[in-house]
Parts: sequence; structure tokens; C-alpha cells
Amino acid sequence: MAGNRTRRVAKELADIHADVHSKITVQPIGNQDDVTHLRGTFPGPPDTPYEGGTYNVDIKIPTDYPFRPPTMKFETKVWHPNVSSQTGAICLDTLSSAWSPVLTIKSALISLQSLLSTPEPKDPQDAEVANMMLQRPQQFERVAREWAVVYAGAPSGDSGAGQEGTAESPLAIDDDPPAKYDGYDAGVVDNFQAMGFQVEDVVRVFAELGISRNTRQLDDGQVDDVCARLLAGA
Repeated sequence: MAGNRTRRVAKELADIHADVHSKITVQPIGNQDDVTHLRGTFPGPPDTPYEGGTYNVDIKIPTDYPFRPPTMKFETKVWHPNVSSQTGAICLDTLSSAWSPVLTIKSALISLQSLLSTPEPKDPQDAEVANMMLQRPQQFERVAREWAVVYAGAPSGDSGAGQEGTAESPLAIDDDPPAKYDGYDAGVVDNFQAMGFQVEDVVRVFAELGISRNTRQLDDGQVDDVCARLLAGA
């Protein structure tokens, strides 16, 4: 059984490598001979807030693959109702009840890419994101885009769906008194405001985490820590 699984996955990897048009890649993690733990990547779909980003997916191949689906979760943080904003867990029929042995790792990744284009907020993995999408769709678009920029390397600016232009965006108009930022850089704080968080909450978390008021840019670890603390307090 293990030999059959290895041959099947190796063939799938060869097919993915030969396909230069889909822009999907899959590579073993660690030992190149171990095809049971892989990392897949695909570009964010066009005309969505995720456009221009690159999304990494952790893939684990079960012993009885392809009769059972691979276990997949997003390594790249994504603001989407069918993906946990905390763990990257995915709600998708293709990876559970709708799996078939005729499907492949590549087709599963294509399904994930399609999921970013066609979210299902009424069958969510992340209730907070789903509620925002249903009740405040413009804010959802802004937060999803900001996460694409921060975590997936999407270009900032006007590219991607839901972008209305920096000059016209209500988030770009700062009517708040300077005291509200408590000495922190307004641009750094406003990055989190664009994700849907309140300035007061961001400033409080910055202080709790001991972030210096001289900071002009947070590293990825600090962004993760701030988001985790803000979401935990939501």
C-alpha cells in the first residue's frame, strides 16, 4: 500500500512540475524523498482581494491515499469565511465528503484557489469572518486585501478587488486627534485599523506587547502577535 501511495504521489508531483500554466507548485517539506508531507503554493485568483498574493498550503498524505483525501491547511494567513484565521483549517467538501480517488493534489489545490473566488459564508469555518462578509461586505473586502498584502505578499495600492483608491478610502482619512494614537506611528496603527480593528484596541495591544513608540514597521512575528491578541479580545 505504501509503495502504491508513493508511486501515485510521485506521478502527481511530476505532472504538476510539467504544468507551467497553472502556476501551482508542490514540493516535499524537508526530506526530498518523503512525499507524505508537502507544501503546495498557488497564486491568489484575479479580481478578488487575494489577487497578487502567493498562498502556501501544508499537505499531509494519509496512508490510504488516494482513497482518503490529503489533509490540507493554509500556512499563509488568509481572511476568508471558509478558512480559520487562527489555524488555517479549511472547510471544503472536496477535502472531506466529496473526495474521490480520481481527484489529485493538484485538483484539490485548484479547488482551494476557487474557494478564494467563491466563498461560502453560510457554511463557515470562521464565524467572525463570515459575519463580517454578510453584514459588512466592504469592510470584509478591505480586511481580506490587507491580509493579502501583509501575509501573502500581494502588492499594496489599488490592485485587487475591493480597492477603491487610497485617496477615496474612508480608512485613509484620518480625523482622529493625535492623542488617540498615544505616541505610536499612525501608519503602523492604521494598518490594523484597515483590518477592521479599532485604533484604541490596537494601541492597547501595542502597549501590552511592549512595542516601542519609535517603531515604523512591524516584522511578521509582531504582526501575528498583535492580530492574535486583537482577535482573542474580540
